[in-house]
Amino acid sequence: MTDASLLTPADAFELLLAGNQRFVAGEPEHPNQDAERRAQTAPGQRPFAVLFGCSDSRLAAEIIFDRGLGDLFVVRTAGHVAGPEVLGSIEYGVSVLDCPLVVVLGHDSCGAVAATRAALADGVGTTGYVRDVIERVTPSVLAARAAGLTSDDDIIDEHIRHTVDLLLDRSRVLAEQVDAGRTAVVGLSYRLADGSARLVTTRGLPQPEAVPAL
Repeated sequence: MTDASLLTPADAFELLLAGNQRFVAGEPEHPNQDAERRAQTAPGQRPFAVLFGCSDSRLAAEIIFDRGLGDLFVVRTAGHVAGPEVLGSIEYGVSVLDCPLVVVLGHDSCGAVAATRAALADGVGTTGYVRDVIERVTPSVLAARAAGLTSDDDIIDEHIRHTVDLLLDRSRVLAEQVDAGRTAVVGLSYRLADGSARLVTTRGLPQPEAVPAL
């Protein structure tokens, strides 16, 4: 079993990237998905990363990063919008499970971002709790607009950066873990067509400019 306590944030990030590269190449190893792994993880879990991503059905974390049971502590919401339950889940992952890495995973053609852009453009609102999702995505879209960003990729990237900043601003637990060098937060953008996860932003990785490009 991968022991998260033995991994640095950079180690965990490299482990995650390696799995995505296998997935993109069509050469997945499907690690930790057998009966032996099931038995190993039954007494407890030691995931090496918290994966906070969009709920989109095409973003199955263990598949696109070629991981298995006990590897990822996954939290997902539409548009990766973060409320108290999400923040609590992420704090559990880093403070109780000692995950050295938190990943915010967005993707192109995000329905939540598209719905928010449409609502801002035509003023047509939505009903029910979908409206809450749109309201939480709105600051990202407005920030992108203020910066003159118009392409889908640029707006998605802005939303990923905004989510990373929000997590660190609202969670003192996470911010302290990052400041202490025990945890890093990275933002990735997933490409639906080719399966690759592109680096958008990092907080807490040593020399982020030296991290291999995806």
